[in-house]
Amino acid sequence: MRASAQSTSEEAIRLITGGHISILSLFARFEIETNHMDPIFALALAVLGCVTGFAAGLLGIGGGMILVPFLTLLFTWQSVPLELTVHAAIATSMATILFTSVSSVRAHNKKGAVRWDLVAALTPGILVGGLVSGGALFSLLKTGWLALFFAIFVAYSAFQMLLDKKPKPSRQMPGPVGTAASGGVIGFISGLVGAGGGFISVPFMLFCNVPLHQAVGTSAALGFPIALANTIGYVWSGWGQTGLPPTMVGYIFWPALIVLALFSVFLAPVGARAAHNLPVKTLKRIFAYLLFGLALYMGFKAYLSFFG
Repeated sequence: MRASAQSTSEEAIRLITGGHISILSLFARFEIETNHMDPIFALALAVLGCVTGFAAGLLGIGGGMILVPFLTLLFTWQSVPLELTVHAAIATSMATILFTSVSSVRAHNKKGAVRWDLVAALTPGILVGGLVSGGALFSLLKTGWLALFFAIFVAYSAFQMLLDKKPKPSRQMPGPVGTAASGGVIGFISGLVGAGGGFISVPFMLFCNVPLHQAVGTSAALGFPIALANTIGYVWSGWGQTGLPPTMVGYIFWPALIVLALFSVFLAPVGARAAHNLPVKTLKRIFAYLLFGLALYMGFKAYLSFFG
């Protein structure tokens, strides 16, 4: 059984890589790349991983809202081609959420804060929306448009959180079709901005009278299908693109992904525990102000792309 499983894994890797890279050479390549990684760059990624892991647990946002602006800055510093910096930042951010979401949701689930019925209802639409966004549209958009799209939606989400509008007491989640369609919108938009969907799903669930801590915990659980669908799409749409550095698989900057994932998974449970000890209004303000600052930065990046 074990030999069969190993054979299957090796065959899968041969299919993905066109049969030119063995398992051992993949590990060797990773060792070479990490050994040649700028120490300051690696340290910055480690700190960023810790911060985003904590934020993912605290706010249920997957960390992508924080990762994308900072990765854009770091990848520019690492001489990633200008026209690929935002693509690489978004794709690498989303791939990182595969790891942070699992770590975060385990902590939220222990507190009984995950609405698995909502996760099941939203996931089919999320998968479809993510595959369309990450696999089709993503590679067609220029850096400036991606940055602008990110800035607008994040600023809008922050504004909605600060308004703190109280939903009608009678409002509930939509029916099965409406919930699945909502999942499609969440998955699609998340794929364009490289986030785990919390900036849409949390306000949406609050609008439907889901308590904040349940909305945050459920959003953390939704991060995994969002990240899975879009990561597949980013690899697919970026495969064979000209001008990609050897450190990228599709649009994913994989050495950065490894460092981010290693550090973020340890801090996500800490953030999740903090989420259940902070008052609701404080949690909303943290979320909103964080999003406003990152929206401004990405709006500036969009301006430079169009007019710089």
